[in-house]
Amino acid sequence: MERAIVFPGQGAQFVGMGRQFYERFASSRKVFELADQVLNLPLTKLCFEGPESDLEATDVSQPAILVCSAAIVSALEETEVLTRADFSVAAGLSLGEYSALWFAGALGLEDAIRLVRIRGVWMQCASEASPSGMLALLGASAESAAELCRSVSGNEVLVPANYLCEGNIVLSGSTTAIDRAEAVARNFGVRRTTRLKVAGAFHSELMRPACEPLTEALATTPLGIPRMPVLSNVTARPLADAEEISRLLVQQVTSPVRWAQCIQEVVRMGIHDLVEPGPGKTLSQLATKIDRSLRAVSINFVVDLEQLAGRGTAGPAD
Repeated sequence: MERAIVFPGQGAQFVGMGRQFYERFASSRKVFELADQVLNLPLTKLCFEGPESDLEATDVSQPAILVCSAAIVSALEETEVLTRADFSVAAGLSLGEYSALWFAGALGLEDAIRLVRIRGVWMQCASEASPSGMLALLGASAESAAELCRSVSGNEVLVPANYLCEGNIVLSGSTTAIDRAEAVARNFGVRRTTRLKVAGAFHSELMRPACEPLTEALATTPLGIPRMPVLSNVTARPLADAEEISRLLVQQVTSPVRWAQCIQEVVRMGIHDLVEPGPGKTLSQLATKIDRSLRAVSINFVVDLEQLAGRGTAGPAD
């Protein structure tokens, strides 16, 4: 059976994430210990104990989410419930693309942790330089979301930033443009709006200051050809080589995330089973909204791993 593995992005973090795997599996513990060493930061303590406000900071949450996902993957492999050989394609939402590249062997774990820390630091700096945010639109189409942005943006930044699934699109922009969009959203067919708890307007031009430092960091990072297709957030197509990986990871910072298209590409490959190594369940919950043929399972706690093991190697389809 062919499967896809999908890795979460920012916002999936929660205090306590990964702790059960750290306490139960030696391989998971090594991942957390490596992260603390690479970052010279008590990341493990922040993941397990918080405080939540510190864990939610962009420069902390990004490496924390990647490390938690890697620790869960390590537990899957240590127990042989699932290994890399059981998957045919990988993808990740925003920072989750770095997790996917690590999983596919194109990026070392230490380098992945270092890169997402740099990415998070400079995205946080860009956020602080320009008051901005993100607004989720429920009920909007791609066309109505774009029309809303054109109608209220004026001379400010306001763009579709995340295409999560049909009827769920996230805008990024300056705070005042977000205010205007929220005030008139219902006129564009939007049923409900939700302000996201993020530092700034991710995946928009307001993140441009983060691109140069990330480009410099990637230039000194060994990148290889993925052992399996890894879908780009920018193109929703498999990444081909090191040059394209580096270029599109930088472009991703200011470009919209085409998540729905990534998952539609997975279905076109004939794959209908997804595994999401936490934290969170967002991608698993989005899966059937994107395509009803999909079957998805998220792994946040040891009991989730045990339940998956109980189903046998067929995984989520059993």
